[in-house]
Amino acid sequence: MQTQPGPHWLLKYKLYHIPFWCVYHFTWWSVAMGNPLKAATSIMEPHSTIKFTFYVIFQAIAVYVNLYYLIPKYLEKSRFAAYISLLLLTVTGASAMIVTGYYLAPFVTGKTMNEIFGHNNCLFFFFSNALPSTLASMTLAMSIKLTKNWIQANRRRQLLEKENLETELNFLKNQINPHFLFNTINSIFFLIHKNPDRASDSLAKFSELLRYQLYECNDKQIPLSKEIDHLENCIELEKLRLNENVAVSLSIEPPFAEHLSIAPFILMTFVENAFKHVSRHTGEANWINIRLHLRGQHLDFTVGNSTDHAAMPQMGAHGGIGLKNVQRRLDLIYPGRYSLNVRSGASAYEANLQLELAAAAQPALLQKIG
Repeated sequence: MQTQPGPHWLLKYKLYHIPFWCVYHFTWWSVAMGNPLKAATSIMEPHSTIKFTFYVIFQAIAVYVNLYYLIPKYLEKSRFAAYISLLLLTVTGASAMIVTGYYLAPFVTGKTMNEIFGHNNCLFFFFSNALPSTLASMTLAMSIKLTKNWIQANRRRQLLEKENLETELNFLKNQINPHFLFNTINSIFFLIHKNPDRASDSLAKFSELLRYQLYECNDKQIPLSKEIDHLENCIELEKLRLNENVAVSLSIEPPFAEHLSIAPFILMTFVENAFKHVSRHTGEANWINIRLHLRGQHLDFTVGNSTDHAAMPQMGAHGGIGLKNVQRRLDLIYPGRYSLNVRSGASAYEANLQLELAAAAQPALLQKIG
């Protein structure tokens, strides 16, 4: 899904942060001097301008290094010793660079350190001014970031709860959908006289499908193997209603997926769309290709099918409510951990989902293996 270009460069590059840091440091200068007008007059002096600029630039750099590099790479991955060490190094380095501004000011103005600041002790500048100010900036930025993350997580949790309620209602509709039940039972009924063995096998799959929808998919996360079993049963039942000139292929590599978990019915939406919109040509090839590949915890799921180009305007290129709903669920359940690409052509349609899965809960895994 590509975002359309627009005049959002100010937000994209976070340039609105620059006025924030200027106002932040000006506020502290005003507090220190007791008068905003006096602080503004002071900042206009060349040596104060240099010092003010060094505070703004290097404290902002330290803050962003912490927020966008150290926290995601070390703190969120529980590498606490490395995070604390690098954080102390970042704070010390930024404070030391700020102190260099005190020495640059006399060089530019032609005055001595004592004339401008009253003394020339670099350790005094470091421990009395630069270090406390940098620590205050880091604390403020982390507080804002943590508050923002809490608000976003709380909003996502509320949306997810709402989505789960809507999803449960949709599942209930599917479970008692008489159209689906009638078509499946009708297909099995005709098989009883034509191919009793296949009818018996289809009836067993139909029973497993109902059991899965009624009892086994009530958890937020289920073993991936159960979702795959459900997927295979649905495909076999859907094939009963297809003509013989529609070729269906399913590839799962590797077949063992007991160690991973997934939100239920994520994959099934793409398969249902393929069976619903597959072409019905009489003199051309009609096909549905389904491929599931696992690399570690990375799931690569692709569903493609032939389409009737004459019916594409009516189908809306498969961009129906089902795909919109599943993408909304992905945004809520797997934020930043999935990629969904849809390609639609005159004679073919393909959806590719790449997803980072979580490990299955150990009790469920042991119960299944035992």
